[in-house]
Amino acid sequence: MLTVGPVDKLTIQRGASGEVKIAAQLQPGYHVNSNTPSEEYLIPLKLTWAKEPLQAEQVVYPKPQSEKYDFSPTPLSVFSGNFEIVTRFKAPADARNGPAIMNGKLRYQACNNKECLPPRTIEIPVTLEIQ
Repeated sequence: MLTVGPVDKLTIQRGASGEVKIAAQLQPGYHVNSNTPSEEYLIPLKLTWAKEPLQAEQVVYPKPQSEKYDFSPTPLSVFSGNFEIVTRFKAPADARNGPAIMNGKLRYQACNNKECLPPRTIEIPVTLEIQ
């Protein structure tokens, strides 16, 4: 239901910051709850990162859409179609030079107008070059 495109390699200087863009695509007819769902019981879209070798300073989600579905009395805060999540990373001043991998996880629950599928997690490895 949700796929993530290839992530560009990030070349980053020690002590500097850089951004990684994650391009996500949902199959037509499906949506995922935003990172700030309208109801407490809904499972949010959430991107998390390993603690090393970089520090994730900020994850920026797109502006959610407010959609009304038959199964809910109130509009829901969702993402659908194609959207992008941007993470700002900082390389510690003492980071080891050379190639590395930064591992992320994108957790989501895809739904259509009638049902929600079980939550899933997509692994997102980002290739790094620390200089």
